[in-house]
Amino acid sequence: MVQDRGLIVFPLNNTARRPLLCYVTDRRSLSESEPRQALETLLSKVEAAAASGVDWIQIREKDLSGRDYAWLTREALHPAAKHEASNGAPAHILVNDRLDVALSERAGGVHLGAKSLPLLEAQRLVKNCGEGEDFVIGVSCHSLEAAKSAANDGADYLFFGPIFNTPSKAAFGAPQGVERLAEVCRAVSVPVLAIGGITLANASDCLAADASGIAAIRLFQDAQDISSVVESLRKLTR
Repeated sequence: MVQDRGLIVFPLNNTARRPLLCYVTDRRSLSESEPRQALETLLSKVEAAAASGVDWIQIREKDLSGRDYAWLTREALHPAAKHEASNGAPAHILVNDRLDVALSERAGGVHLGAKSLPLLEAQRLVKNCGEGEDFVIGVSCHSLEAAKSAANDGADYLFFGPIFNTPSKAAFGAPQGVERLAEVCRAVSVPVLAIGGITLANASDCLAADASGIAAIRLFQDAQDISSVVESLRKLTR
């Protein structure tokens, strides 16, 4: 479990009361049509999120080439390092899917999806690269069985969803709902972040289900004032 970089800020028994906040990027949902401008705008969103105290920022731009993905991750690490998250450490950058990019750019961790490298293989490669315990590996799960399996295999945290209706997660079927979220949170000992259609209006329902925090694209990326969004979420307790 991570200590040095402060990435995992909740104990394994999920008793911490302060919700963990994760901004997941999606430049394709931005209004800019020119690719380079979209990347620059995305980086401004990353800096705003870090400055507002978001704990984690997951770079999720799967269509980028390895070269561009590495450049974006490298550029995101600079502003993130300048600002403190809720635990007093800098905001941390996680890379979606691309373990090679996460390792080469010395990001805080990697987030694995259904089509990513298997968790056990990712763990082996991370160990062989000498990253050790200061590098976290998270896993997206869409069923109770998948959540149990990932937790048993040593995932540092889980994303579970979609909890509510959301365009970005439509491919994963009908919303799971907060009752299923609560079931997953009871079944595993690692932090579970709710994802999928999270808003200021329903975030408290996710935390009441014992989620360790929330992850979202639009909630953070589309906010006119991300600081006010983060401030409102910080007032919620589990």
